[in-house]
Amino acid sequence: MVPSEENQLVPKEDMLWRCRQSIFDEMKKKFSQIESAADEPRVLCIIQDTTNSKTVNERITLNLPASTPVKRLFEDVASKVGYVNGTFDLIWGNGVNVAHTTLLNQSSDKSVVDSGFEPGKKNFLHLTDKDGEQPQIVLEESSGEHDCNQDRFIGPLPREGSVGCSNDYVSQNYSYSSILNKSETGYVGLVNQAMTCYLNSLLQTLFMTPEFRNALYRWEFEESEEDPVTSIPFQLQRLFVLLQTSKKRAIETTDVTRSFGWDSSEAWQQHDVQELCRVMFDALEQKWKQTEQADLINQLYQGKLKDYVRCLECGYESWRIDTYLDIPLVIRPYGSSQAFASVEEALHAFIQPEILDGPNQYFCERCKKKCDARKGLRFLHFPYLLTLQLKRFDFDYTTMHRIKLNDRMTFPEELDMASFIDIEDESPQTESCTDSGAENEGSCHSDQTSNDFSNDDGVDEGICLESNSAAERISKVGNEKNSLLYELFSVMVHSGSAAGGHYYACVKSFNDDQWYSFNDQHVSRITHEDIKKTYGGTSGSRGYYSSAFASSTNAYMLIYRLKDPTRNAKFLEVDDYPDHIKRLVQKEKELEEQEKRQREIERNTCKIKLFCMHPVKQIMMENKLEVHKDKTLKEAVEIAYKIMDLEEAIPLDFCRLVKYDEFHDYLERSYEGEEDTPMGILLGGVKSTYMFDLLLETRRPEQAFQCYKPGEVMVKVHVVDLKQETVAPPVSVRAYLNQTVTEFKYLISKAVHLPAETMRVVLERCYNDLRLLNVANKTLKAEGFFRSNKVFVESSESQDRQLAFTDSHLWKILDRHANTIRLYVSLPEQSPGSQFRRTVFQKGSGDSSNVDELCQRIKGPLGNMKSVEAILEESTEKLKTLSLQQQQHDMDNGDSSKSTEASDFENIESPSNEVDSSASAENHELANQIQVSDPENFQSEERSDSDVNNDRSTSSVDSDILSSSHSSDTLCNVDNAPIPLANGLDSHSITSSRRSKANEGKKETWDTAEEDSGTDSEYDESGKSRGETQYMYFKAEPYVAEEGSGEGQKWLLIHVDKRITLSAFKQHLEPLVGVPSSQFKVFRVYASNQEFESVRLNETLSSFSDDNKITIRLGRALKKGEYRVKVYQLLINDPEPCKFLLDSVFAKGMTVRQSKEELLPQLREQCGLDLTVERFRLRKKTWKNPGTVFLDYHVYEEDINISSNWEVFLEILDGAEKMKSMSQLAVLSRRWRPSEMKLDPFQEVVLESSSVDELKEKLSEISGILVENIEFAKGRGTFPCEISVLEIHQDLDWNPKVSTLNVWPLYICDDGAVIFYRDKTEEVVELTEEQRNELMKKESSRLQKTGHRVTYSPRKEKALKIYLDGAPNKDLTQD
Repeated sequence: MVPSEENQLVPKEDMLWRCRQSIFDEMKKKFSQIESAADEPRVLCIIQDTTNSKTVNERITLNLPASTPVKRLFEDVASKVGYVNGTFDLIWGNGVNVAHTTLLNQSSDKSVVDSGFEPGKKNFLHLTDKDGEQPQIVLEESSGEHDCNQDRFIGPLPREGSVGCSNDYVSQNYSYSSILNKSETGYVGLVNQAMTCYLNSLLQTLFMTPEFRNALYRWEFEESEEDPVTSIPFQLQRLFVLLQTSKKRAIETTDVTRSFGWDSSEAWQQHDVQELCRVMFDALEQKWKQTEQADLINQLYQGKLKDYVRCLECGYESWRIDTYLDIPLVIRPYGSSQAFASVEEALHAFIQPEILDGPNQYFCERCKKKCDARKGLRFLHFPYLLTLQLKRFDFDYTTMHRIKLNDRMTFPEELDMASFIDIEDESPQTESCTDSGAENEGSCHSDQTSNDFSNDDGVDEGICLESNSAAERISKVGNEKNSLLYELFSVMVHSGSAAGGHYYACVKSFNDDQWYSFNDQHVSRITHEDIKKTYGGTSGSRGYYSSAFASSTNAYMLIYRLKDPTRNAKFLEVDDYPDHIKRLVQKEKELEEQEKRQREIERNTCKIKLFCMHPVKQIMMENKLEVHKDKTLKEAVEIAYKIMDLEEAIPLDFCRLVKYDEFHDYLERSYEGEEDTPMGILLGGVKSTYMFDLLLETRRPEQAFQCYKPGEVMVKVHVVDLKQETVAPPVSVRAYLNQTVTEFKYLISKAVHLPAETMRVVLERCYNDLRLLNVANKTLKAEGFFRSNKVFVESSESQDRQLAFTDSHLWKILDRHANTIRLYVSLPEQSPGSQFRRTVFQKGSGDSSNVDELCQRIKGPLGNMKSVEAILEESTEKLKTLSLQQQQHDMDNGDSSKSTEASDFENIESPSNEVDSSASAENHELANQIQVSDPENFQSEERSDSDVNNDRSTSSVDSDILSSSHSSDTLCNVDNAPIPLANGLDSHSITSSRRSKANEGKKETWDTAEEDSGTDSEYDESGKSRGETQYMYFKAEPYVAEEGSGEGQKWLLIHVDKRITLSAFKQHLEPLVGVPSSQFKVFRVYASNQEFESVRLNETLSSFSDDNKITIRLGRALKKGEYRVKVYQLLINDPEPCKFLLDSVFAKGMTVRQSKEELLPQLREQCGLDLTVERFRLRKKTWKNPGTVFLDYHVYEEDINISSNWEVFLEILDGAEKMKSMSQLAVLSRRWRPSEMKLDPFQEVVLESSSVDELKEKLSEISGILVENIEFAKGRGTFPCEISVLEIHQDLDWNPKVSTLNVWPLYICDDGAVIFYRDKTEEVVELTEEQRNELMKKESSRLQKTGHRVTYSPRKEKALKIYLDGAPNKDLTQD
């Protein structure tokens, strides 16, 4: 209603009415917009951020009205992800029209619908870099920024997760992609190589020091004089230039550390930042000699102090002047539970003198007697840059560990040092000056003494002070006191414990007086309130234990700058750079631009696995395809074609790329008609990993490529021939899961040309899971088909169809096919005939003409060498004949106990009797009826292979085992020639502790302990060959091995059922090898060409797989209770104390003396050692260390634990055996002669007990040294415990305070320990520098030849060193 003129409202009421009307109109407009918006279609946008590897998997979803302008879309995306609008681009992703490959126009006012977006569908976009620069992150300018920053800088930043309180979309983490953007602070961080945070903290502090940076810029590098790689100042100069000009978030320090002479291992060593500061300054001084910067370090960081002692009786004072680069301040005085509250208190304590009285009195030169004195330090001069080290690391003598003191210690922002300067008038007549280069050990409090005050220059600065008059000095010092106000600008913070932690630096910029936290690659703004958080300690009082509960993040090193307007410098501006720095800046910019371009290419490169079945070699090859996202599919095929090196094999036109799933061996789809489509579109963009692979598919000229559509399943069809009992190679067929079994049969029928009506289809769903598809209307999905499948088809009209599937011939063939593996077997190089003759008839006295005839027929003239097939067939027939002759020969001689070899032959039947007569000579197939052992005897062993076989022990003929003097009968009965035990002696179990009894009262023979044996006999107790009724497949044929597989070796390709036992497998190999299975060994060859002997005869070949290699070596195989033993000779005084001799066989229940008797003929024949049983001993071998001495009456497995491929030492004795009892202890002693700098040879000492006194007495007897003068130490490391003669005197723990040898720190409980001893009255010879260097070289050469390190000391913290020549000294004696 409009009011009439007669009844007009007052102006105030008119205004209120108009306001109400405007609000109503606005609300009406909003409602209409909402109603129209509800009716307006929506556009769903899904944006993927591809600018960072950590965000590539994150998605942003926006649901916008269709009328939204593109410009508004960019604003919404920028707001959502936290990027500055205009610093990124949006392009179309996959899933939309591939024509849209251009960038979206950021300033366009077009609606999203007009720009190509589709309402009601998903519209995929990629957020990418703009002009190669990563998007800028929005900075929060809220008032609470400082509070937020306080929480984010203190302590080491996490390696994962965001930094700061802002909800940054990009995670700031330790990945390469996160260092590409410069920090919002304008400063550049440093990448932590591994544990180089201490280095980064110091480098950032030096960079933020104007005087140091400017001086470094003024120095010019002369490339003609020095290698830039090893020049420390030049690499620092480059680093500072990059820190000032780079656009990256962080830069690497590898070039700087390389100039230090460090390798990659140094990056994993954490050091003290104060130690690094000192070492780096020393290195810079050395490098800057004869330059303008020669005295830069001293000018900036060096101060002076006086170390004095004043007699309290006469006032005489002795003093010296020392220089320092930093002042170490004690956190907590020694023995005190209270820490100093502030830096000022610690400084006062530093110069607080102590009184020397009582036994510590000082000898006064004027009084000529010991007097009470005052000892202390006085500061004479403070440097321009004052460095304070807070000594937070200490040693706890109660726990004997290093600790960190986390007590609270405040430090001011401005520090007045005037109160600490010395202004006393020192009288020259009462002073005594000493060289500043000399060190007075213990002249200060022990908690304040430091090497910080040593001066390598050796200049007597006290003389310079004496040249001035007292008035001049007082005036000078007085003026200095007026200008000793320092401002704090760097705090190096340590977070962690004494065992390790993290360093970072808080530095104030002199440009804007703003504090910044330099935490490796992260740089952020902080406030002085954040600095206060580095004081340490806790907010509340916890009494004595306050340090234990305090924060581990606290200040460790403080740097102050003198406030002097005449000296305080500003950073050089770009225009003021010297010319050489300008050139360096330009060069680094060009390198960075080049790196950026390369990075852009890398960021847009798709990297995906590529496979290809080689058309000629028929092997699957694997490689990586790297292709730019803008390259077309056609160009990618050319690249893949070259990568797979197919130029010589097939034309390019016969190749194409298809989508492939390597895990399931499944072809997902082909790309017909998309040859010109970019790879970025086909692959779904550039990703770190893809969920699929690519296959470079090839075809023959007469073939055409098949079209693979998504949704199809792949089926490999194998045709089975029941008559020939063969399974054909697969034919690939593509099918759909909704097809029925009947439709599927007709599909297969077209592919393999078999009638579908009589077809039987068997699906192998997993290993040995066979399923007959006999329900016609059932779909493939219901039958269990997946992406990739294997089926077997058979279409004959035999009666086999009428049988149950598991009883049918088809099932047996498929079962055999599933369990058959392909093995490559290498036969021995020796002729089977000659080896057979040696093993069987060496003991026989009968006519051996049959063997000669066999040997001649098999071997034949060189020109008429028979084929492998002929040798195999002949040796099979001869084996049976010869074994029967041997049995007859033994019976004629009336032998009541046959040899094991004869009994072994007794039951061998030639498998050739069962060979199908239709089998050809080229495919010599052996199929036997084999009987396995009883189920109760069929036990699973630990593993099928023994330990690694030593190369020297795998000779093709074990002559020692095959000789006639070694009969297995003598090893298989403990009653044969038993060795009686001495009266009163018990058998003790020899274990690592050596002194504990075990198995007491347990007297097992081999008969009762066979189940525990490491091997199984091939024959049961009745002597019959183990066979079984189940049909086991075995087929052998000659095979030509690849080049390099061994000249002269004969190979067989064997197909065998892997359920066969090793025993049965060896019996099948008998006619092929030419000797009985008991006379050869089977070795499995692994990928690394290591050979493991297979000895578990009851185990099946299930651990073998296709294409495994097997080596057959001649030699008697192990029987039950037998173990193969490697025998090494112990030569205690030889450079190589461990020498391999031979392989032998020890048996359970055998005594040590019996094994020694068995070794005698082998040692004589193989090693040329003519010994008697009393002339040598056997002892335990652990790696290269000699251990327990085995006594003759000890029994293997009862007293001595024995295992497969066991190793023992054989030691030849100089005289009679001294070890008679297990209570004795044999140690190896070696005398050290310090006056001659040499070690004597080893001598064995046999002790009756573990007494130290007895050891010293024995050592006194063999050396002539008085017992009270003998000192000894235990050797370290592996025998012979080599150590440099330059280190032995101080490096070993001499004369331990123990009474017995079997306690800490010696722990000598077993034989073989190494003891060094010396005469404590013998002085170490003084060596000249030349003699020391010569001896050092000799020792280094000696220790390198023996393969030992210079020292075996426990791992110590590695000293920090900077090598001025750019490389560490490789001399082993200098570390």
